[in-house]
Amino acid sequence: MSLDTLRRANTLDKLLSQVQAESAPQEKKSYVDERLWKPELDKSGNGYAVIRFLPAPEGEELPWVKLWKHAFQGPTGKWYIENSLTTLNGGKDPVSEYNSQLWNSGLESDKEIARKQKRKLEYYSNIYVVSDSKHPENEGKVFLFRYGKKIFDKMMAAMQPEFEDETPINPFDFWEGANFKLKIRKVDGYWNYDASSFEAVSALSDDDAVLEGIYKKQYSLQEFLAPTNFKSYDELKKRLDDVLSGTVTASAAAMIDEDVVETPQMKSEPAPSMPSTPSPSEEDEDDTMSYFQKLANG
Repeated sequence: MSLDTLRRANTLDKLLSQVQAESAPQEKKSYVDERLWKPELDKSGNGYAVIRFLPAPEGEELPWVKLWKHAFQGPTGKWYIENSLTTLNGGKDPVSEYNSQLWNSGLESDKEIARKQKRKLEYYSNIYVVSDSKHPENEGKVFLFRYGKKIFDKMMAAMQPEFEDETPINPFDFWEGANFKLKIRKVDGYWNYDASSFEAVSALSDDDAVLEGIYKKQYSLQEFLAPTNFKSYDELKKRLDDVLSGTVTASAAAMIDEDVVETPQMKSEPAPSMPSTPSPSEEDEDDTMSYFQKLANG
């Protein structure tokens, strides 16, 4: 820029405009993942929607991905909400090791703490929303869906029926799958999916062009297992020490939903909000006990 151009430039106005723009109230950033679909309850505490689980995305083998998390509140009132390194081929995780020490102590009080800090299992799949009366704008769209062991068990029951008069169903098949009627009730403050079920076998669409379009709109599931989504062992250990003793500066708290962990009545930092994951009632207690027994024996 020449001196003559600089002389003519109204730099004061530009500077003031920039200051005003930076000083203006900023819209709060949303940390909600718009790819995720979540059902909504009505005033009576019930929820209903019809969804269709989709095949594995292109280039991936399975139509679901499994993720272990820890979500609990420590004696300091601070929350520990992190992806567990045990997700990655059974990697070492500081909370799992700490829970093992508690379990091995033989004290029932320590075992109770370990139970409250146990891993929580989440699954993710791509879905097609068939019906969503609370948000009809979601119908006909592809989303990611986070669900727990209860719904996964219903899938397994459909794929491997117990009785000889039942025909196995592949819930993820475009042509020979079935829509899933998601029915939610609140039981003791948690979301309950016992009434949910699969409809009769039917094609999602008779038009292959429509199915092709749906298939191409799916999201990668393996991205959830990317190393960038997991903190290192040392980072998790530092966070755990902070939650248990409050001696280390806390990292930014992860988000948590009302139907994930029941907040204890203590003076503490508030639990932020996050999409729903399985309630404690969905956890298989036998699986939990066998998990801790494995830690104890290991």
